[in-house]
Amino acid sequence: MRRRLLVLVASTVSLALVAFLAPLAFLAGVLAADRATADALVRAQSLVPVVSAGGREGLELAVEQANSAGGFPLTVFLPSGRPLGAPAAESDAVRLAFTGRSLTAETRGGREILVAVQGTSARTAVIRTFVSDADLSRGVVRARAILGLLGLGLLLISLVVADRLARSQVRLVSGLAGVSHRLAAGELSARAPVEGPPEVRDVATALNRLAGRILVLLAQEREAVADLSHRLRTPLTALRLEADALPEGEQSARVAAAVESMERMVTQVIKEARRSRQDASGVCDAALVVAERLDYWSMLAHDQERQVVRDLAGPPLPVGLAAEALATGVDALLENVFAHTPEGTAFAVRLTARPDGGAVLVVEDEGPGFGGGDPARRGVSGGSSTGLGLDIARRAAERSGGSLDTSAGSSGGARVTVELGPPPR
Repeated sequence: MRRRLLVLVASTVSLALVAFLAPLAFLAGVLAADRATADALVRAQSLVPVVSAGGREGLELAVEQANSAGGFPLTVFLPSGRPLGAPAAESDAVRLAFTGRSLTAETRGGREILVAVQGTSARTAVIRTFVSDADLSRGVVRARAILGLLGLGLLLISLVVADRLARSQVRLVSGLAGVSHRLAAGELSARAPVEGPPEVRDVATALNRLAGRILVLLAQEREAVADLSHRLRTPLTALRLEADALPEGEQSARVAAAVESMERMVTQVIKEARRSRQDASGVCDAALVVAERLDYWSMLAHDQERQVVRDLAGPPLPVGLAAEALATGVDALLENVFAHTPEGTAFAVRLTARPDGGAVLVVEDEGPGFGGGDPARRGVSGGSSTGLGLDIARRAAERSGGSLDTSAGSSGGARVTVELGPPPR
């Protein structure tokens, strides 16, 4: 934008200067020629009284004195006899002047100025002076150079002024862009200063109003999620009471563990809904969290006769994600395996360290694999689920600075690779 404004100002000022200075440069040449011609004419006319008097000796002396004083050369052509003064050929213009006409004629190397003088003998004499091209253009180069420097100076001044104005406008627009980037990064308290031209102030006001509206809508959404989660606590409490009423044994322990996991997830949802994105980050040991969640799901895998392959790196394996968020993502991935593959389908969970910090979690099953489309897109499901499982895991990975990728496994099943970023330094 700044460069375009400078180009616009430069082109506009340049056109204005050309339109103004070009005629002045031409006029300087015309004025210089007219001044030289006028000076030469005055010099020639100074001899008119002497020529009119008709005395040859006095005329010769006057012409000699005039030429010795310097200036434009003077020549007097008499009706008879050789010319007096500076040597000059009798040109067509001189012969025309003998008819009684005073004139100015362009000739090679300059300009002839001829003054016809009627003498006492009733015959016409001609006074000739010559103005060279150098005399006709004397001072023109200097005048045009001054005009050029003046135009260049005006152009530079206009560019400096335009640059300062453009810089102030660009600074305002860049400030608006910076505020929008901060809002996109989750800093919803960012506001743009309302300053500058009316159009920029309108944009700043609209951006601030949009940020305020986003903050209100986000708060309403968080409260709605938190309220819904709180409502789930009532049936969860009833389920816990029912689990406590069951006879002690493996089934009772499994139901109690499921209820406890559900309560933990609801609590995590409430926390996530009530804290900002900046507060959602954290650090945990991925090896411990993944091992703990895999132990939990191993009981269900044993009941469904699923073979589980574990290949987990030993602790510590720090990643830039809170333990609750990582556990929720791992649960979403394992739940997908149980929900979308038949009982008895084997699966594998592998956790390795990344060379540059963080970890790589791979969950692979031997089921039918993914269908068409993007299985990680929110709301997309190949079965009867909500289609949020992979999206939950993807958002958890991205929160740590990592990513999620889906592909076909070695046996044709589904493979989900989650890269978890390292803790912030």
